[in-house]
Amino acid sequence: MRAALSLARRGLGNTAPNPAVGCILVKDGKVVGRGWTQPGGRPHAEAVALAEAGDVAQGATAYVTLEPCAHYGKTPPCAEALVAAKVARVVSAVGDPDARVAGKGLEILKNAGIEVLNNVLRAEAYRTNLGFFKRISEDRPQFTLKLATSRDGRIPPRGAVGDAKWITSPQARNRGHLLRANHDAVLFGIGTVLDDDPTYTCRLKGLEEQSPVRVLLDTRLDIPAHAKLLQTLDQAPLWVVCSADANPARRMALQDQGVVVIQAPNALSDRLDLTWVAGELAERGLNRVLIETGPGLAGAFLQAGLVDDIAWFRAERVLGNQGVPAFNDFDVEKLALVPRAVLNAGPDHLELYELGT
Repeated sequence: MRAALSLARRGLGNTAPNPAVGCILVKDGKVVGRGWTQPGGRPHAEAVALAEAGDVAQGATAYVTLEPCAHYGKTPPCAEALVAAKVARVVSAVGDPDARVAGKGLEILKNAGIEVLNNVLRAEAYRTNLGFFKRISEDRPQFTLKLATSRDGRIPPRGAVGDAKWITSPQARNRGHLLRANHDAVLFGIGTVLDDDPTYTCRLKGLEEQSPVRVLLDTRLDIPAHAKLLQTLDQAPLWVVCSADANPARRMALQDQGVVVIQAPNALSDRLDLTWVAGELAERGLNRVLIETGPGLAGAFLQAGLVDDIAWFRAERVLGNQGVPAFNDFDVEKLALVPRAVLNAGPDHLELYELGT
């Protein structure tokens, strides 16, 4: 099952709105089929593993990281595919909360005389697909806040240019691009766009096509016409969330360029309702969203209780009074947690925290 979970993680950031699932078929002590959910959510992990195994799947044990689906969509149910393949046993990690499944997949298997074992490494499987579970049960995606700070938790002041604006090493920045590749979307505010003119694409060699949807929170539609975000629409989609009374002409111009403009139900204000934003992103099928933004919006997401994970890159250098806090209006001591893992990123470190379950 742990090997199947490793396969499942290969699909993270590429399967939305579907979960990222892994499947391994074992017969006579040998792996005869392996699969994980493919980009776009199809084909499912079980279908890939069964295709690889062919007739050898008969009598095998299937290890699946999520209850096999029971509904007809673009493909037949995976539960029925496992029955047709005549597997002898199915070991499942966690049930599927989707109302179209929710126990029905396991029931199909049991009714066909297949031995079923559920909840094997359940906690690990649940955490792997936390975004999918939150979208189904809480109407919001999983949010990961990405930070890049000095050792004392500070960032360069607004307006820093050249080398002065880079805190972390090239190796750490590469890991940051990998984070983009395994999330469905990257979210940021208009302040970051006006200050830095970023592209927010994945620029790791071989993973360029895994750039996430870019989600810009821009209440007044202040995004400049020359912004790199608009010049790179061929590389990744751009969604802009604005207030209900944002400039209609500007909204139409952006839509004509291929930008998805999402209007909030409320009139113009300094800040969008982040809980509403979370629900809207979930409604549009996003499971995993990476927050890469400035102190104001980072602090707002923390205050709203929407941050589930923190990926904190810490450089060895200390900024002290030459820097500014990484959060606005948030007590960093509230994050005094033990990191789940600390990884090397060149001379820097990546601390991984889990806040939500």
